[in-house]
Amino acid sequence: MYKIAKEFQFDACHMLDGHKGKCHNLHGHTYRLIVEISDQLRPHGSSKEMVMDFADIKTIINQSIISQLDHAYLYDASNSNECKIADLLQQMQRKVFAFPCRTTAEGISRFIFNQLCDKLPVSKITLWETPTSYCEYQQS
Repeated sequence: MYKIAKEFQFDACHMLDGHKGKCHNLHGHTYRLIVEISDQLRPHGSSKEMVMDFADIKTIINQSIISQLDHAYLYDASNSNECKIADLLQQMQRKVFAFPCRTTAEGISRFIFNQLCDKLPVSKITLWETPTSYCEYQQS
């Protein structure tokens, strides 16, 4: 079994409504995303003796994740205050993205993992929210 990884970056804003710290306020991050892929080497074709072509990984991640999240307001679709902000931004024709969970590093990591499972043999997601804080998500 081999493991390969590709790194990405995107900018987004969010808030954690009800959080006791300063993240209760609307703020932004430059997220650093590392997608780890685990699989056997391919036996044939142009990607012979590769787990997967890095260009193919880049295309899939950009289409499935980065294009949706980059420069968007990320919000918890179950939180009424966060939805009010999203509604206002949409009225102003701004980019928003609804999550089925709170937009913590943990929630976003799990969401990305689940979004990619049917597209890639993803084994781990590492999401850096700041240069000194990150979350890893993998299924056991």
